Formats: sequence, structure tokens, C-alpha cells
Amino acid sequence: MTTLVHVREELAAELEHAPGEIAVVMTMGALHEGHRRLMRVARERSAFVVVTIFVNPLQFGPGEDFEKYPRTLDEDLRICAEEGVELVFAPGRGDVYPGGAPSITMNPGPLGDILEGASRPGHFSGMLTVVQKLLMLTRADVAFFGEKDFQQLALIRRMVRDLELDVEIVGVPTVRESDGLALSSRNRYLSPDHRLAAVALSRALREGAAQSDPEVVLAVARKILAEEPSVRVDYLALTGADLGPAPESGEARLLVAAKVGTTRLIDNVPLTLRKDA
Repeated sequence: MTTLVHVREELAAELEHAPGEIAVVMTMGALHEGHRRLMRVARERSAFVVVTIFVNPLQFGPGEDFEKYPRTLDEDLRICAEEGVELVFAPGRGDVYPGGAPSITMNPGPLGDILEGASRPGHFSGMLTVVQKLLMLTRADVAFFGEKDFQQLALIRRMVRDLELDVEIVGVPTVRESDGLALSSRNRYLSPDHRLAAVALSRALREGAAQSDPEVVLAVARKILAEEPSVRVDYLALTGADLGPAPESGEARLLVAAKVGTTRLIDNVPLTLRKDA
């Protein structure tokens, strides 16, 4: 049976009954198959799974979609129950930020200034702040995050390491539709035509990652994106596996962000580079 709580006192009381390791899956709701995958991996690992549902205002910038972000709590609870989640914490803003907007927030450092950080100033400070608070509130031993938000995952791992937080961070591979589109709560904003156009992102990444020369990887991906007029690229980047500079040879990451119509989507894939002599 899945228990729903809204306030931190109720959360603390329920956690007292947790039998051993506590796993947390943090979400903003509008749950989909990608979230289900996170819950299943958490379920395989831990005896007590907590899902948090909170649309965090700190990580939305001016003009972004905070007000229209989908809120589907009843459907989300049904999904959590189907996946055997023990506890859902769906707080209001006042329970996460009881004193109002916090005066002290997390500084993401240089890694927070590139890619998504360059396009969305302040986003990662808000994200890390709420993640740290929810890790403390849920008393998590292990937390699961999707690789679709790869920069987010990298920053959370860095925060946990730098601040000596006693929690394990586990990344879970991106879940995709049958045509390759990465699952996202924002996909529901796409019109039918834009939904078809959005597949260009995953196709560009897939075909780019099939190459091994760094210059060819980017050229192939750029060409595919340029051929789709509904796609306006924010960035296409080839980096190291840790989001540092891409090596000439070795493990790397290919990342993209683009607007399809009015909907901003992100995606990424791992790849192995080999610069031919």
C-alpha cells in the first residue's frame, strides 16, 4: 500500500517505520515510463522506496513553464502504487521552503555554468538546493536519477562528493519511445507535427554516436538537426564522460538541447571516440 504525506512531520513519522535502507526517487510529477524505470530499479535495490513529487520553483527561470508545468497527482499516485512504492511525499512550497525563498542556496560551481547552466541561469542552484533538502528530509541512503538529465546527475554526484553527504547516487539509463524520443514530462506539450519533428534530436545523437572521429560526430549530428525546420538548436556539445573537454580517444558524451515549436527538450548519449591518425 502506498502512503501519501504532504508535510515534513508526517514524512518523518512514516520514515521511522522504514525497514532498513531508504531509496528515494525525486520527481516533479507528471510521471511516465522513465519514472517507472527509476522506481523499479529502486525497488530491486531497497526495501523502502520514497517518491517525492514537487515542482520546484527555484529551478525555473523567468518566462519558463513553472505555472503550466503538468500537475497530475492522482495519476502519479496510481503509478506509484502500481510500482510498489511505500511512501509518496508531495509537499507544498511552504513545507520545502518554510521561511520563504532560501537566502542560502547551493552554488553549482563551474560545471553549472555550461550547457544547461548557460541557457538557464540559476537553474542548477535551485535544483541542487532542493535535492539537498529532499535528501535530508527523506533520510535517503540511496537516490536514483535518470541519465537523460545528465548534467543534473553529474552535478548531484559532485555535490554529494564535495559535501561528504552520506548517500549513494545511482544513474539510470534514459528510457525512450519506440521511435527513439527520450521520455519527458514536457513531451505532452508537443503538437502531433512537432512530436514527429522531435525525433530528429535522438536520431542526430544516435547517428552522431555511431561515428568515432570527434569532428565527424558533430558534423553528422548537426546535419540531421539542420534538416528539420521545426527544431531550433540551443546547443549541441561533445564532451568528456564527466562533461569536461572531449578526449581525442576514449569515453565521451554527446548532448543536445533544442526547442521544437515552443517546447524545449534535452537529450544525450554516451559514445566512444577514436581519432584516426
